[in-house]
Amino acid sequence: MNKTKKLISLLLIIVLSFTLVACGDTKVVEEEKEVVEGTNEEVVKEKPYEGTVLEVSVAYGGADASFEAFTEETGIEIEWVSMSTGAKLSQLQAEEGKTTTDIWFGGGVDSYINARELGYLHQYNSPEYANIDDKYIDSEGYYGALAIVPHGIIINNDLIEELGLDIPETWEDLTDPQYKGEIIMADPSISGGQYAIHSGLLQHMGEEAGWAFWEAIDKNVDYYGQSGGEPGQKVAEGEFAIGLTAITGGTFGLAETAPVTPVFLDSVPWIPAPIAIFENSQNKDAAKVFVDWYVSDHGQTILKDADARIMANRNVEPPADLAAILDMDKLIDFDLVKMGSDRESTLARWAEIIGE
Repeated sequence: MNKTKKLISLLLIIVLSFTLVACGDTKVVEEEKEVVEGTNEEVVKEKPYEGTVLEVSVAYGGADASFEAFTEETGIEIEWVSMSTGAKLSQLQAEEGKTTTDIWFGGGVDSYINARELGYLHQYNSPEYANIDDKYIDSEGYYGALAIVPHGIIINNDLIEELGLDIPETWEDLTDPQYKGEIIMADPSISGGQYAIHSGLLQHMGEEAGWAFWEAIDKNVDYYGQSGGEPGQKVAEGEFAIGLTAITGGTFGLAETAPVTPVFLDSVPWIPAPIAIFENSQNKDAAKVFVDWYVSDHGQTILKDADARIMANRNVEPPADLAAILDMDKLIDFDLVKMGSDRESTLARWAEIIGE
């Protein structure tokens, strides 16, 4: 009898032991599974392209201040070079589109339109474009928009006073002989921003009046800058009294250290600062992450903090300094596609005017 009880007890102990081990193993496996699943989910969701390096051609002042935040959040590293869009387009044409650059960031939309027609851009309709007005982006998805860039002038207050010059209020005012030698503007064949001013005013004034204006203003310009940012810099340094320029956070930044003031005139040419993926990119999936991030509410806010502009995403409030001096009703109504398609003929006529 005792032997029977001992045997039963032993069997119960063995069964219980197996049960506990089995339960314990099940718990361990489940916990490990949760850890593994959690880890995988985090990686897939947040940093699937960690370590990928994107090459970015930048024509957007201050943008580099946002790259660290993008890399920290996505793991994607950025190598960038500053280059005007006109220069980049020329480079693309020389390379027949076989560029190693992945992303085109900012600049003049006319160059993007030409690059699209030449097959250099990759078609990508970001889901984040839903928060951007259709007129700022390509209808087929070859480029999106980062910001809206209005153009006006920057004046050196000290030189204006010293030379006894009037502060211009209209574009026509700039043709007054009193400003001879005191106006600087960028070469529109190099600067997409300056070409936007050219094309915008030609469309706004009409071809005949527009070209008469540009012929008259050429008489007051002794030097054409080699980038869109050069006029602002040289006016801030006191080399010229007036510069034609895009007005962004960088313009207001100059006013913090130099006696300069940004001024919008009677009408305001503008362009979207575009963003695009190059067709020859070998990192298209990571490039799409880049585009999505930079046009999202979050990315747009970070980019606005890097350089205060009117962001393309309608959910992001415009910077206070810019909103305070810009009357949005003065933004001219013009055809972006025409601006791009007329680029070659417009620049050819401009070259004749300035004698090149």
